[in-house]
Amino acid sequence: MTLIHETAVIDEGVSLGDGTKVWHFSHVSEGAQIGENCSLGQNVFIGRNVKIGSNCRIQNNVSVYENVVLADDVFCGPSMVFTNVYNPRSSIPRKDSFLNTSVEQGATFGANCTIVCGVSIGSYAFVGAGAVVNQSVLDYALVVGVPARHIGWMSRFGEQIPLPLSGSGSFSCNHTGDYYRLTGDRMQLVEA
Repeated sequence: MTLIHETAVIDEGVSLGDGTKVWHFSHVSEGAQIGENCSLGQNVFIGRNVKIGSNCRIQNNVSVYENVVLADDVFCGPSMVFTNVYNPRSSIPRKDSFLNTSVEQGATFGANCTIVCGVSIGSYAFVGAGAVVNQSVLDYALVVGVPARHIGWMSRFGEQIPLPLSGSGSFSCNHTGDYYRLTGDRMQLVEA
């Protein structure tokens, strides 16, 4: 059952999946598509035609602007933000200059991080709190800082994988049994 708080604003043409909850003072703009079992916290803004997969958690004060696509199982921490114009100016309209940002399944964004438009965030990537991401992030990568830099790897379970940033190696998660393989500078899930 979908729940929409009485103070939330849902524009015409919005698609909300079953079990999705939209909390206090949030605004979902026209044409947005939100999957099943999502939670949009207090004071969330979802831009026009944004696509959000199922089972996503968008915490309080998050803005997801036009031209952003989130796959399933994405977690957006409190007050993080996506941008959609790389070089905004108040006096120069740039609505025709929006850049696309894509986020793959299971990615996590820590509180107060900023995602500069035009990047892709890989599956199960983990962006640390307060980071500023201005380039694409690999699957399972852990990035932190301003600007964000790759410092490690994260499992689907959400724990750091004890392997170097590049080279070769493997890791088996004690919690899930997932098996990961590092080849060069890429981490991949071999078995689930």
